[in-house]
Order: sequence, then C-alpha cells, then structure tokens
Amino acid sequence: MITEIIIYLGLALIGLGAVADLIASIGMHRFKNFYLRLHATTVGTIWGAVFPIIGASIIAFVYEPLGQYRYLMGGAGLITALIIMLLAPAGSHALARAIHKAGIAKVVPCVHDELNPEMCGEK
Repeated sequence: MITEIIIYLGLALIGLGAVADLIASIGMHRFKNFYLRLHATTVGTIWGAVFPIIGASIIAFVYEPLGQYRYLMGGAGLITALIIMLLAPAGSHALARAIHKAGIAKVVPCVHDELNPEMCGEK
C-alpha cells in the first residue's frame, strides 16, 4: 500500500515537471526581452528538471526489480537534483551579469539600474 502511494507521488512530481517545462517553453516564446526569457529558462530548469529527477529517484527507491541497485539509482538522482539546484541559479546569474556588462540586451523602459546608472539616463 505505501509503495503505491510513493510511486504515485513520484509520478506526480514527474507530471509536475512536464507541466513546468510546458509553461517555461511558453514563457520563452512569449516574453519580450532577454532577462524575462532567462527567468523562464531558469524556472524550467528548476521545476522542469529537478522535480522529475526527484520523482524518478523516489520511484527507484521502492522499485523492487532493481534489487540492491535501487539505492544507487535513487541516490544518484538526488545528488544530480542537488547539483542542478545549486548550479542553475548561479549559471543564470552569471549569464545575466555578463550580458548586462557587455550591454547586449537593453531593458526598455529602464526605471533604475544600480550596476550602470548611465544605461537609464541617470547621473
């Protein structure tokens, strides 16, 4: 009984990740500037990759045909999810900062820019 509940929980996380990837892809298509699209990409990475990996890991922990390898599969999935959760925000921040410093993507209308006040016409 508890095994079926855990499997359904894992499947729900995989389904949630699929929906999040769909929403992120719509955001990538519809958003107007680079920074909003980068946000949609990061949300798609965290929700669309980490949750399905955690769901598959949960399923692997209770899947008997894997034998003793189920703990290896589940643990490797959880470690992978942790690495993605640590590196995805740092990578998107580094990408956004590099694009901002290079001046490639302009934000219009610019209200306030703390890193480069000249970009918004501030002195």
